[in-house]
Amino acid sequence: MNESKNGFFNDDSVQIQSSNTVDMVIFSAIDGEDKDPRRLPDKVLQVLLVKKKRDLLATENESQQGKWSLPGGFVNYEESIDEAAVRELKEETNLENVYMEQLYTWGRVYPDFRRRVISTSYMALVDRKKFIVKSGEDAEDVRWFNVFSKVIGKNKRPTANGYILEETFEIVAQNEEITIKDHVVVKTTVEGHISKTENTYIENKDGLAFDHAKVIQYALDRMKNKVMYTDIAFSLMPELFTLTELQKVYEVLYRRELADAYFRKKVKRMLTKTALLSEGKRFRPSKLYQFNPRWKDEEE
Repeated sequence: MNESKNGFFNDDSVQIQSSNTVDMVIFSAIDGEDKDPRRLPDKVLQVLLVKKKRDLLATENESQQGKWSLPGGFVNYEESIDEAAVRELKEETNLENVYMEQLYTWGRVYPDFRRRVISTSYMALVDRKKFIVKSGEDAEDVRWFNVFSKVIGKNKRPTANGYILEETFEIVAQNEEITIKDHVVVKTTVEGHISKTENTYIENKDGLAFDHAKVIQYALDRMKNKVMYTDIAFSLMPELFTLTELQKVYEVLYRRELADAYFRKKVKRMLTKTALLSEGKRFRPSKLYQFNPRWKDEEE
């Protein structure tokens, strides 16, 4: 198969145009419902979504008009993928100076349009109190949505050397006015010591734009795997915090409650205790801590 001068790939019968895009999964966390006056409320995970201006959607994407999506867009010829991610995030949400890590690269062919879209996803965790979010020149609206994912179906079948596990997740993004539901099938194939996972989006005309639900599910799973062996959770924290506040953030990222002793052992090296106490809250004053940026250099 040869590439022609116009950017198409030819095999004498098929021409496929390739486009490069970036999508950013920006998470934050806020206090949830205050159910018990004697304890801190649990945290609620949020994701930042945008509604793109209609005139920016090509004719072939008319079905996506009016839908909410992850911030993102096309990579310009003269810029790198990382530069495109920074630019698109600023243009659509007003967020800048946000550390983002590459999450995954997706490839999807649209046979009806003879087009392949290669999309690189990024992920970031931010303390939303430090940023002012507003729709930019490319977005009609931008809002934070509470986001959660739960398993609603599971099927496991054996193979000659392992098994295949298919889990169907319902992903919900909602705020005071809007509720969006999508479904993603996560297929895990295990053959001996080798494991491969594939996310498949189930089309939904009332869901998120494109296949962004599967990107969010992938980010949620990646975050859960990283939270217990990296310092990723501290990106959501203010400069000073209590152990309980930090534990609430760990629990919303890990998606389950953690035993106090286990949690404190895990984060011990990442913390620096201060001489300050929490004030202005209805609870008993607690010791305040800071993140220890040199924790990897210190012995256990």
